[in-house]
Parts: sequence; structure tokens; C-alpha cells
Amino acid sequence: MIITRQKPFESILKELEGSSRVFLVGCGECATLCETGGTEQVKEMADALTKNGKEVTGSIVLEVGCHELDAKKDFRAHKKEIESADALLIMSCGAGCQAARDATEKPVFPANDTLFLGNVMRYGQFEEKCRLCGECVLDLTGGICPVTRCHKGILNGPCGGTNNGKCEVDPENDCAWTLIYQQLEREGKLEKMKEYRPPKNWNAVVKPGKHVIERKKGGDSDA
Repeated sequence: MIITRQKPFESILKELEGSSRVFLVGCGECATLCETGGTEQVKEMADALTKNGKEVTGSIVLEVGCHELDAKKDFRAHKKEIESADALLIMSCGAGCQAARDATEKPVFPANDTLFLGNVMRYGQFEEKCRLCGECVLDLTGGICPVTRCHKGILNGPCGGTNNGKCEVDPENDCAWTLIYQQLEREGKLEKMKEYRPPKNWNAVVKPGKHVIERKKGGDSDA
């Protein structure tokens, strides 16, 4: 899931300078779990904006904030409230903000900072374990990503600073390569530690990314 953090309220007010009427857009997926754009947070934002002299013309929590077709459909259902607003405040990730951008001609502003793709450890606790690099090496490293979980992104074993299985950059974190070694040992595949890996190809994913799944004949069409 995409991890977000709400911007300081003062920064949000600065974004909205010159916009007295605001429509709020939340997200029912990632931003809800991050408590940055769910139903409760949208209501709290509406109350805070009202107290600061803004008029909230309406709000919606999209089922999935980054689904562009659904955003356009749901925006049409709230056409009057959106048309009466000077701007939209988007309480989701950057992808959700840009989905809203393509669904309306009104100015859109982000309420959140987008941090990383995160694994959910438990409610309210997230850790980054994948960098979306486009060239996965997990088959070589016991399912543990050194590109992300090693602070230095080293691909050929630990650095000289490993101390009792901890990272020298952040002693609170386990050394990724110690974890990889231990996992490969359990699998009886320590020979993989001796395999040389060439420098990372950071061009495996060209920005902005685009991926199209070819539809099979007779498949469902877009709604």
C-alpha cells in the first residue's frame, strides 16, 4: 500500500490561499488505513477548514483514490458541489491527486505527502520493503530485498560495518545481508552468496512508468 502523511495544516491553508470554497476528496484504501484520508479524517478536515473561514461545498471518499475511471464517475455524481468549489483538496497519495487532476478542470491540491510503498506490519505501523525498481532480485536473495532493506543498496553481500547482525547506518535495523545469509542457509542455498551480481540497472523502469495488460478476446470492457 502507499504510505502517506498529512501535511501540516498551516501548509494546507497556504495551498488554499485564494480558494474560499473547497471540495474534499478522500480515499477508501491506502489513505484510510494511514488515517490521512478516510471518512473520519475528511470530516475533521472539513471542520478545521470551516473554523478557518473556508466553505466546504461537499466531500467524497473514493473507493480507490487512484482509479481514474471511478474518480471521473464519482465526480460526475457530485458535479454541483464540485462546480461550486474554487478548488479540490485531495486527501490521498500523489497518484490519487493526479487521478483527481484528470477528473476535473478545477484546481487540485494535495493534503498529504506521499512517502513510500509500505508493508503493513500491524495497524498503524508500516515498513518499506520494495523500491519498485523493475528488476526483482528476490529469487537470488531468499525473498529479502537488498536494494531496499540495505541502507547502501549493496547487491553483493554485507559491507564492513555490519555489527552483530545490525546495520552500521541504523543500528536499530537488521543488516539485510545477515537476514539474506540466514534465509539462504535455512534453504540450503548458501552458494547463491558467491554469485556475482552486476551493478543495478536503474533504467529497468523508465519514468513515468506505463504498463498495459492486453485483454483477451471476450474479456470485460472498461466500465
